[in-house]
Amino acid sequence: MAAEERRAPVALKVLVAGGFGAGRTTMVGAVSEIRVLQTEEMLTDVSVGTDDLSGVEAKTSTTVAMDFGRITIDQDLVLYLFGTPGQDRFWFLWDELAQGALGAVVLADTRRLADCFPSIDYFETRNLPFLVGVNCFDNEQKFSPAAVRTALDLDDEVPVVLCDARDRASGKELLIELVEYVIKRNSARRD
Repeated sequence: MAAEERRAPVALKVLVAGGFGAGRTTMVGAVSEIRVLQTEEMLTDVSVGTDDLSGVEAKTSTTVAMDFGRITIDQDLVLYLFGTPGQDRFWFLWDELAQGALGAVVLADTRRLADCFPSIDYFETRNLPFLVGVNCFDNEQKFSPAAVRTALDLDDEVPVVLCDARDRASGKELLIELVEYVIKRNSARRD
């Protein structure tokens, strides 16, 4: 096929969400094929009492608006990734970021599992498809996907996948799983 006959790839928008310190910025950075646009700011003494660092004491920065990256899945599909801010004081940005999104990856940190409830609630309320990526920090798998599903009270259809947000291949697999889930979900609704 001549270059002029090739069609442009389909571009889809995907959100990467989750609680404070769950690995959103890390995942977008790990999978993006372009230099990531980040709005990271250093945590300061001002955030003491506002940002709960229990379980993530080594965290030194936080996303204050969004992270943006891009990954080409194949010659016909490009995903634009928007990492959401994790703290509730920045949630006013979510509606803008979610506009036109195909779906979302909700990263779950099992050290702070309750922190992903607001993300799950947000996507469920808006009927936006999502999957849960259980971020296995330091290669530790403390809980099975079934145990996380039960703890988060997820519908059976919502995929729960173990991942490592630092690993490009693992992040790419999450994104492929999300796209496949959305296709399957939309096909089932049409039938």
